[in-house]
Amino acid sequence: MDTRMQPTYAGTAGASLARHRVLRNTYWLLAISMVPTILGAWLGVQLNFSLFTGQPFIGFIAFMAIAFGFFYAIERTKNSGLGVAVLLGFTFFMGLMLSRLIGHVLGYSNGAALIMMAFGGTAAIFAVMATVATVSRRDFSGLGKWLFAGVLVILLAAVANIFLQLPALYLVVSVLAIAIFSAYILFDVQQVINGGETNYISATLAIYLDLYNIFANLLSLLGIFGGQRD
Repeated sequence: MDTRMQPTYAGTAGASLARHRVLRNTYWLLAISMVPTILGAWLGVQLNFSLFTGQPFIGFIAFMAIAFGFFYAIERTKNSGLGVAVLLGFTFFMGLMLSRLIGHVLGYSNGAALIMMAFGGTAAIFAVMATVATVSRRDFSGLGKWLFAGVLVILLAAVANIFLQLPALYLVVSVLAIAIFSAYILFDVQQVINGGETNYISATLAIYLDLYNIFANLLSLLGIFGGQRD
């Protein structure tokens, strides 16, 4: 073998190993992040926690302020062990925010089954999209700007519906959110595989938000169309 090529091969192998390590750590931290999410959701249901009681818009502003505070803290600490703790604190908070929906669905006689269906559906979507991102030779990086625009549209529609209270708009937003965040899994996983994202804490945050939004919107739709009263 030409010795001049050895540094190139070594560099390529090293980069591939580094990307594999980031992806592996991302999946491990993603799995661990489910624990504080479940704990937060359980505690929120027990305490009947909600930021949106009485003044939904004020609750929305409070939620966004807290969430972006966590985003800032995670970004500042992502290169240290403290970043893991901050991320897990964020997932606990997101579990609390999910508790209102969980509590509502548990009010149905088949509520527990609906939650498991939403969990299974979210897991299936993740498995399919992550596999496609891993094995496909197609470059999904171009989706980023379009998906971000879609998230902004969803966010504006959700804020507007706080005042409009239109069931049809709520359904449209939920369906679009599932589609957009499913596509975001393709984008976020491939960012790690291609070396566009080299920090496993940042990667975990991105994919966690994808899964969280898919689960929440899927559970909402299942509650609307499949919820059964005694």
